[in-house]
Amino acid sequence: MDRSDKIFVCGHRGMVGSACVRKLQAEGFTNILCRTHAELDLRNQASVKAFFDAERPDYVILAGAKVGGIMANKTHCAEFLLENLEIQNNVIMQSYLHGVRKFCFLGSSCIYPCEAPQPIREEYLLTGPLEPTNEGYALAKIAGYKLCLYLSRQYGWPTVSLMPCNLYGTNDNYHPENSHVFPALIRRFVAAADEGRACETLWGTGRPLREFLHVDDVANAVFHFMQRHEDPEVVNIGYGSDITIAELAERIARAAGFQGRIEWDASRPDGMYRKLMDSSRAQSLGWKPQISLDEGIRRTVAEYRQGVGIRLG
Repeated sequence: MDRSDKIFVCGHRGMVGSACVRKLQAEGFTNILCRTHAELDLRNQASVKAFFDAERPDYVILAGAKVGGIMANKTHCAEFLLENLEIQNNVIMQSYLHGVRKFCFLGSSCIYPCEAPQPIREEYLLTGPLEPTNEGYALAKIAGYKLCLYLSRQYGWPTVSLMPCNLYGTNDNYHPENSHVFPALIRRFVAAADEGRACETLWGTGRPLREFLHVDDVANAVFHFMQRHEDPEVVNIGYGSDITIAELAERIARAAGFQGRIEWDASRPDGMYRKLMDSSRAQSLGWKPQISLDEGIRRTVAEYRQGVGIRLG
């Protein structure tokens, strides 16, 4: 990658896309292509083709997607499947047809079976049923990865497919209904601390285990693999260890200054019990995370209090 190359970052306003833009800028890249949804609807095939006809990007990072938490995925599963398929198919095929030099597809750990052995290795893909609470999104991401893989195998088109674990950090979505667990806990405990609440009740049992990675580490992985990796097979990008939701809540509560007690509403869904990625392949290829969970929590709480890097939808 040359610093004068055109790099199209799809979803530059989202958490992952904006982190990729920051990383590219920090590395001295000056020709970064970004379009808002109002400027370019990635679901519209004709519009995407017109964009590629006009701009002819050298590299493409597909970080744009329709995303949400457990409730959003359960309530709008048709939209999560259809809209993500539309976005992926349009961007991937126009990138291929316009001779993009390398394409980076970003997926999610939810592509793996809900009862996969832990930690989850890349070869466990499609060996069992998916987690029902986000099946539509997972199916779309599997299809996107497979399309990139097939285009690479059949036609020699260079693609990289990265599957991050649960992400958090700058520019996360803090919407009260559609956010994931990490930003939801940040929002809840900062508010509870500021208001001096005596108790905060959270969904589920708190027992499920999750792995969390700061989004800046994902951007570092994208930059690393776009330059140094030629294999189209999926690569897991994870922190390397997991934590219970209850312990995560306690750490965030401490960082936010919450002094009250935490209670759990077990009538609410937990989602998949455990999801720890095996990222040994990525580490053997020269990438590893740099930001510890405690440092990431501290940084994210501080950003939220300052109103920096916050989305509400």
